[in-house]
Amino acid sequence: MEIDFVVTWVNMDDPEWKKEFIKYSGKSDNEKNGVSEARFRDYGFLKFWFRGIEQFAPWVRKIHFITSGQTPEWLNIDNSKLNVIHHKDIIPDKYLPTYNSVVIERYIHKIPGLSEHFVYFNDDFYITRPIIPERFFKNGLPCDIATFLYNPSWSQWYKRIKNNIRIINRHFNKKEVMKRDHDKWFDKSYGARARWNYILKPYGKFITLRTPHNAQPYLKSTFNEVWAAEEEELTKTSVNRFRAITDYTPELFRTWQICKGNFSPYNTYRDTKMFPLMIKSKKAIKAIRNQTYSLICLNDNIHIRNYEMVMRNIKEAFLSILPTKSTFEI
Repeated sequence: MEIDFVVTWVNMDDPEWKKEFIKYSGKSDNEKNGVSEARFRDYGFLKFWFRGIEQFAPWVRKIHFITSGQTPEWLNIDNSKLNVIHHKDIIPDKYLPTYNSVVIERYIHKIPGLSEHFVYFNDDFYITRPIIPERFFKNGLPCDIATFLYNPSWSQWYKRIKNNIRIINRHFNKKEVMKRDHDKWFDKSYGARARWNYILKPYGKFITLRTPHNAQPYLKSTFNEVWAAEEEELTKTSVNRFRAITDYTPELFRTWQICKGNFSPYNTYRDTKMFPLMIKSKKAIKAIRNQTYSLICLNDNIHIRNYEMVMRNIKEAFLSILPTKSTFEI
């Protein structure tokens, strides 16, 4: 089975990017609209993303590196495993430039040569210890956790996820899905995280699913199916240059995949962890040094205290496990 990795990246320090960003946003920083420094700044850890893949997942077939036209000066674009993709290669011109990650993500399947089996990464998701292909795909199906999670209505992100759920309920009968794939929805590995599955079993509609914030395996055919079913909605909301309440997030494709039964049960919380650096930077640094998890997310925030020191300590932690330059570096 050929497995590709896909990652999105932006360099907000690029003068041309800044110029366009200010032109369309009207402000250089506007947190309420998702236009904040923390959403786009690059704190220099991308090298460790590539080193982690080469060291801990050498089996990957291809890395598709999606940018708005930028590439790091140190990146070896001649590496045979690397495929640099510009937004214009996959997204219609009329929606560009876009600063809305969920718009970029919905066009991933348009990447030329993308394999049927791929794993999508944000650039703040890192592999920190050896990982095997079966962590992402088993018997040809994405490894995932199918559990419900009640989310507060005030959360802007989950308001967008609820847009996804409206589409899911339009196309899938919850009782039929859970009956058909009963063993997948009630897999023992989920443990207490499956409690809402039991509580909501009699309820006739889907609610939001628990969403691990980390690398996500997909089938390319899932994207094709969703686009075929909801092209009008996905096209209409592609005009959202910045985050909007009408957005559909990548969880639409993930939830569709689960409802189709195209997944293999796996408690992804077993070996993944998301660290909000504003409150858990010390735990993140320790987890990197000790290689506690296979996959971690370092969640940036504009309110991190002692930002420079935190970033320096994280860099030193990465260097302790990934000191050697990868072939993706010049």
